Order: sequence, then C-alpha cells, then structure tokens
Amino acid sequence: MTTVNPKILPPTPSATNPPLLIGELLESGVRMAGDNQIVYRDLGRHDYRRFRERVHQLAHLLTARGVRAGDVVAVLDWDSHRYLEAFFAVPMLGAILHTVNVRLSPEQIHYTMEHAEDDFVLVHRDFVPLLEGLHERLPRIRGYLLCQEEEAPLDATLPLVGEYEALLAEQPRHYDFPTFDENAVATLFYTTGTTGNPKGVYFTHRQLVLHTLTEASTFQAPGFELLDRDKVYMPITPMFHVHAWGVPYTATLLGATQVYPGRYEPEMLVRLLVSEKVDFSHCVPTLLGMVVGAEPVASGRVDLSGWKLLIGGSPLTQALARRAHELGIDTRSAYGMSETCPLLTATMLPRDIDEADFETQLPWRCKAGLPIPLVHLQVVDESGTPLPRDGESVGEVRVRAPWLTQAYFKETTRSEELWRDGWLHTGDVATLDERGFLQIRDRIKDVIKTGGEWVSSLELENLITQCPGVAEVAVIGVPDEQWGERPAALVVPTDLNAPPASDEVLAFLKRFVSEGRINRWALPSSIRFVDEIPKTSVGKLDKKRIRQEI
Repeated sequence: MTTVNPKILPPTPSATNPPLLIGELLESGVRMAGDNQIVYRDLGRHDYRRFRERVHQLAHLLTARGVRAGDVVAVLDWDSHRYLEAFFAVPMLGAILHTVNVRLSPEQIHYTMEHAEDDFVLVHRDFVPLLEGLHERLPRIRGYLLCQEEEAPLDATLPLVGEYEALLAEQPRHYDFPTFDENAVATLFYTTGTTGNPKGVYFTHRQLVLHTLTEASTFQAPGFELLDRDKVYMPITPMFHVHAWGVPYTATLLGATQVYPGRYEPEMLVRLLVSEKVDFSHCVPTLLGMVVGAEPVASGRVDLSGWKLLIGGSPLTQALARRAHELGIDTRSAYGMSETCPLLTATMLPRDIDEADFETQLPWRCKAGLPIPLVHLQVVDESGTPLPRDGESVGEVRVRAPWLTQAYFKETTRSEELWRDGWLHTGDVATLDERGFLQIRDRIKDVIKTGGEWVSSLELENLITQCPGVAEVAVIGVPDEQWGERPAALVVPTDLNAPPASDEVLAFLKRFVSEGRINRWALPSSIRFVDEIPKTSVGKLDKKRIRQEI
C-alpha cells in the first residue's frame, strides 16, 4: 500500500474535535426515539428518556462501589434491559465491559474471568450458584451485584453488595460522564476455537461507534431496510456474543423500540414476537429452525408474516430459507466473526434480483453478500494473491476495516497469526463472483480432502437438508486409509420415529452428481441418524465435538 503526504491544515486554536465515544450513540437515540420503548419480556417497559436516566444511575452505582476508569466489569445475565444499560454505563465511565459467555463450562468461565482481570460483576440470580463455586479462585473481584426479576429470598454464600433495582433507585438520575481518548478499550469478550483456551477479543470506543454507524447505514440500504426508528427490534443472538452482533448499539442510535426476551424460551420468544409486533431480529440458523418448527408457528396458529430475520454465524440453507418464506418470514444473510465486531458483508440484493420472484432470489439470499461500506475484502490463494471474481476460484477470506480487533488480549503469537501481512485472516474459504458477492464455502479446518480433491462440508449440508425427511445435518471429514478423508454425515430427521433410510439420502444426493453439482467422491461414506447434533455455546454446529464423538 502506497502512502503520500497530503496537506493538513491546522485548526483554529478554539476549535474542538470531539472523540467518538459510545455515549454519543445513546444521546442520539434519545433524540430520535420519541416515546419508543425498551421492553423486557412481559415484566416491564420504559421509554428512552428513562433508559438514559437508568444508564446514569448505573454509573453512579458502579462508581459508589469503587469502579474506576480502566477497571473490568463482567456481566452474567440473560438478554435484558439491564444488560443494555451496562452496554453503555460501563464503557461511558472509561471502564471495560466483559460480556461473559454463560454457556461455557465452569472452568472456561473461570479462565475468561481470571484472564480478563475482572474487578466487579453483575450477576443474574440464575448464575449465582455457578459463581459461588468460582469466587474464591477470583480474588481480584471486589463485589458482585445481584440481578433478578422478582424480589425473593436468596440463600447465597456469594458476597453480594446488593440488588440491582434496589440500589439503582437510590442513585441520582444524572451523571457527569468524563471525556477521554476514543481509542480506549470499551468491551471485551472471549471466543472459542478448535484448540487452546478461549481468546480475548476487545474493541475500542472508536471501533464500536464506526461499526454502529456503518451497520445503521447498511440496515437502511434500499432493498434491505431492516431497521429504523419506526421498527420493533428483538435480538435472538445472545448479548454476550459480539454485543449481539452490535445491533443493540445500532437500534439505540436509531431510536428503535427494543424488546429483550431474557432467557431464550420458545414460548416466550413467540409470545413477544406477536404481542410486541416485532419487525426485525437476528439469529443463527439453528434458532430459526427452532422457531419455524415450534408448534404454534408450524400449525399456523401464530402468524409471523412480515418478520425480517438476519441470519449469520453459519450459512443459511436454501431449504430453511424456503420454509421461512412459506411462513411469510423474510430472511437475509450476513457474514462476520467475533474478531470483526462482527459485520463484514450482507445480502443487499442487486435491483434486478430484488425485483425478481422468490425462487430467483433464493440462492442470492443464502450467499454471504456484498462487503458493507468501509470493508475491504479479498479472497486469496496460499501465497496471498487475490483470486479472480468468477464465483469459482476458492481461497481464504482476508479483510481490512476500521473496526477489526487489533489483537487478542494478552496473546502475542495468536495475534500475529490473525494479522498476517497487514490483513485479518478469517480462516474461511470462499468465492467472490463478478458482482462482488461473497459465498462462504467452508472453514479452512472443515474442508474435506478426499483422494486429493477438496469437498465443501457446507455445500453437502445445504444439499442434504433439501432431502425430504431431513431437519438438520452436519458433515465432517473422517480418516480413511485409502482416500485420506471421506465425508460423513450426522442427520436429524424431521420425524424421529420414522427417519428416512441412508440409501434414500444417498439416492437424493446422486441427483446432484448427475446434474454436475457435486462429484461422486463427495457422496458421504456414512450417514448416521441422531436425535440431535452437538452445538457450540452460540448455536453453531460444534464440529470439534462431533469429530471427537463420531
């Protein structure tokens, strides 16, 4: 990359250049929102003005308990209005918000809290027993603040400093927040990989503000139009997972009505979707499958038509997108990863595709989409040479954008592996077509090499899910003496009592061999029917565990 030295003119002595801080997102949202609400389950609601007051009160509460700039405040809670308040209050103090993945094992949670150097903790009463077994091994933590829905006695040995709502009510409703460098760390969370301990991923105020502004512009793009002030938003991606893809920040900036479902319970999710008239959500394909398979939805007793869903985490299959469409649900895809804050691409359809019928749109909706503004994305070969945009040349995705994590927390070697040659390497294998659309083919570690030929596990999964009687599938490579690896499939049938035969699935796949969609060596050597497929803590197929157990 060439650099030049353009003219830079000095500002007048009285001019200011305010830093990009998260607090500005909140203030903009309050101005935009009017009487729009922040809703928590069926238990409570308040408008944006009260939301801002509660953020200020939480800042007073934390300050009174000794939290200072640079401290790390951990949160273990379900998706709630409290969590949203912590999204703002903690970083606005200059402290760091650690969103703890409550679905990790106790030992992994202990590792992340110790590694993050947590100083103070907000904990929902559901997770108090977990922390009771860990707090003696976390001597750095100075206090635990209890979060709960109802006042009820709690027999706990955890040294709690009090209850969230009770202490919040005692605090002033205005806090004079400090101004500081926009490059200060705002958030920290941990992502799991195939090997080693979870890795700490952190983002600055500047990065989060720029990601929010770009995500907002993307969500309002023509033909996409997912979110604005007049929409009702409900996340179905945990708030501990990349800030729920950053959308709570974006929804706040836009002043949209926000609905937080607490613990993910199918009945409650469906009830809130209907009662609050939710327009937009985001989730992994597994959760979409759970919603469309829920009896009230599948039977037609509940109408979800008009609901827009952004799908990420794993590729959206055509079979699932078609099923959602039959129910009136508008699905689109997006792509990113924990290290990228996360949004990199989205399926903003070209005008001719957007105006076409659904069957024409379907394969486009299931692609990863176009790079959003400010994202530079390449698909490269092993030498780092960009590959042609022909929709066929397969290579690794590498990216640059202003909001990518600059390193893993306290992980020098892994950080350099992530950032090779000045690009963030995603570890994903993909193609780019002539229109610039990204199509994820696989994770590098999940590509199957059989007899010297590469087979995409994702492509096989997409095809097998189209077979009648198949609800869910995972494909991995298993060792083979003759071919090196062979594909193997785990299949969850739609009817556990009457699964299709393996030969039926193979016969279905052979159609695609005849059509030239796949090669004969891509046919799985084994197909096992199971009641469920292991998932990661964020609902993705857990192929690491599948390989261990198969």
